[in-house]
This record gives sequence, C-alpha cells and structure tokens, in this order.
Amino acid sequence: MDKSITELSHIHFVGIKGVGVAALALCAQDLGINVTGSDIEEVFITDKILKERGINWNKGFSENNIPEGADLVVTTGAHGGLKNPEVIAAKEKGKPILTHAEALAEFTREKELIAVCGVGGKTTTSAMIAYILEELGEKPSYAVGVSEIFGLGYGGRYSKNGKHFVAEADEYAVSPGVDNTPKFHLLSPKVAVVTNIKHDHPDVYPNLDDTLSAYEQFFMNVPDDGVIVVSTKDDLATKLAEKANGKVVFYEPGDVSSSLKLKIPGEYNLQNAAAAVAAVGVLGIERGKALKVLASFGGLKRRFEVVGKTPSGVTVVDDYAHHPSEIEGLIKAAREFFPNKKISIAFQPHTYSRTKSHFEEFAQALAAADKVFLIDIYASAREKRDEDVSSEKLAERTKSLNPEAFYIGGLNVAGAKLLENIAQDEVLLTVGAGDIFYLHKELVANYE
Repeated sequence: MDKSITELSHIHFVGIKGVGVAALALCAQDLGINVTGSDIEEVFITDKILKERGINWNKGFSENNIPEGADLVVTTGAHGGLKNPEVIAAKEKGKPILTHAEALAEFTREKELIAVCGVGGKTTTSAMIAYILEELGEKPSYAVGVSEIFGLGYGGRYSKNGKHFVAEADEYAVSPGVDNTPKFHLLSPKVAVVTNIKHDHPDVYPNLDDTLSAYEQFFMNVPDDGVIVVSTKDDLATKLAEKANGKVVFYEPGDVSSSLKLKIPGEYNLQNAAAAVAAVGVLGIERGKALKVLASFGGLKRRFEVVGKTPSGVTVVDDYAHHPSEIEGLIKAAREFFPNKKISIAFQPHTYSRTKSHFEEFAQALAAADKVFLIDIYASAREKRDEDVSSEKLAERTKSLNPEAFYIGGLNVAGAKLLENIAQDEVLLTVGAGDIFYLHKELVANYE
C-alpha cells in the first residue's frame, strides 16, 4: 500500500465477526476509518459489540459485497481465506488485500509493540497488560482475541496518543493451505512475552520441533534493544529466547501469589498476572502499582465466565479452553472456586487434527471432572473430516478412566441432554473454542 493503514478512508473486513478481525475493525473505527464487512449469518459472540459500535455487515459472502470506495480488504483465515469469493472479486477490482495477520502487523507498525505468545494464557495476559496500561493513564492500543474485556471494554482499540500497542501473537498459519507462514512472524515486537510453549495446531505443526522452530524465528524478530519475557519454569522458551538478540527477562510464575488477590480464579491466571507484571515492568511501571491495578481486573468473555444458572439452579461457567493443559487447569480452578460442588464439563473438541493428536491427553484431562459430556467435534473449515477420530471415541476412552463420561451428540440435542443429567449440587462448565456458547440460551434461565 502507498499509505499507512492508519491513513485509509474505508476498510472492508471479510469475516468481520471473528474475534481477531473484529478487534481490528474496532481499531480502524477508532481511527475514523469507514468500516464495512461480511460474515456468516449465524449469531456469534461479537455480534453484540459490532452492533453497539454501529458497524453493519453483509450476511454471507458475495463478490457484490465489496464496496467501490474501499481502500483495502482485510480477510480472515477462515471461510476460504484468500480463496473467499469476496477476496477474489476484490483482487480482480485491483483492491489491496491483506490477511488478518498482515493487517495486524500494519496497525502495530507505528507503535511500540508488546506481543504475547504461547499456548494458553496469551489472551488473558494481553488483556491484563492492556488493562494495567490503561488504568495507569498510558492510553494503550490493543488487539486481543476476545469480544469483551470486563472493566476495559471491547477486544480492540486504537489510541492515537498512546505509545504502546498490545497484541496477541498467534503461531497459526497466515492462510492455511495458501500461506503457511506463522502469523506472528509478521510482527516486530519491542517486547515479546511468552506464557509457555507446547505442541498445538498439529494441522500446521506436525510435531513439537516444528513448533519450536516457529517460536525461535519469532524471538529473532525482537531487536537488540528489545526484551523477551519468559517464565523461569519454561525450559523450551528459555533455550530459544537465549539464542535471540533481545535481552531476556525472567518471571517466576508463582511470585504474585502472596501479594495479589485476583477476582478471577485459577493458578494459571496468577501465572498470567506474573507475566503481565513482568512485561509492564520492562516498560518502567512499578511492580506495586501493577499489582494494585490487577486486583480489580474483571476477566474476559468466555474465560471462566459465569453466564448464569439453569432453571434448577445449576451454575453454568463458560470457557474457551481447547488444549488438554488448559482443560486440566480449568477443572482445578473450578474445584477451588466452587469447593462444595461437583464439577461437570460439557466439552466440544475443536478440530479433528488437535483431537487426534492429543487424544490421550484430552481423555486424561477430562476424566478429572465428576461428569464428562462430549459434544461432536467442531469441524473447522480449515480441515477435512477425519473418520479416525470422534467425540464418541473420546467419550469411550474417557469413560475407561471415569465411568461418568458420556457422548451426547451435536449441539441440537446437547442442551436438552445436559439439563436432564445435571443436578443442583453441580457446576456445569461449557468448554471449547467452537460454538458451544450457543447452548447458553437453552441452558440458562433468562439468558440475554
């Protein structure tokens, strides 16, 4: 593009309801840019936010949706990505096209970027960093992959006056099957924060070594005068960070436990807080001030979110956890937060490849709940159906570890089955990165 993305007049977002793309749409609107978009008709968690901001979108994808006056088209990696009919039409019209990853890099280019990576925790840690900076008057810009950050606002904002931009650094591919470059390789962070490194996204990274190579290159993007913030407990991240050019700053995952009482539960959130405090410390913010601010942090949408109660009085808690380690931490947090309740979990696995690659780990993690309900795998558009793996098979394996494990089918029948099989002395966790949140209207009395 001839102009900076911040100087454009009109951006059209293909797949505008995805949390990452929606965050950029909000950033664009904050800059005074006219925002239009398109997406599927089904209700998504960002619908509310986009409507509140007066951002309209076309239902469905069509070459006729591309506005003549659009200076740029930004596309999601889902819904065909660069092969989406709107993107193809825009290209034929000579419109500049950027993937979400490329657009995020452009929005961050004029700021000092704090990029948070890792498998689990990067969304909450990013939000915590943005929250601290905002509460202390730093006016940060941010793009966090969540619809709402309680106490802060929406998942995306661009501040013309602030110095910093806080963003999630996602290791997934820019456009799977077309451009498998890791998204975070496009970023140039002044500060890189890593919550942990684990094998994830097996459809892109067949094994852990592939994952490590991607992270190693990302750390190399940090300049000589930059900083990489790493947990003392993560040997993989430490070895990679010490090869890079930037200074390495360590944080102890448990070092805030005695000095911080969070509103949100879970040892993993204390670890996220430790990472956030270390990150803002690099920027010159005193530890005591950061801790005081975090004590009022309200959490995020779909991150241990208490959404309400069923007609019989069962508390429903929603969470985005989709990796075995995240599920393990979530169940543990639920037991601590609800010490006198049985913990039931309704899990919708996300992608065939992840379920297959971590099949045994999922069974082990899920079995820690008192009752386990498996819902059909959320079939991402980025991969083909795999008959070798299913939620029914995962339920069978989990049942061998915990007899109270059951396969309950698709979302169309799952709600009724859950209401039949949970009692008042239970807490129900609805868990997964797909569309399991659709069940809340059916499960929760007076749900809004």
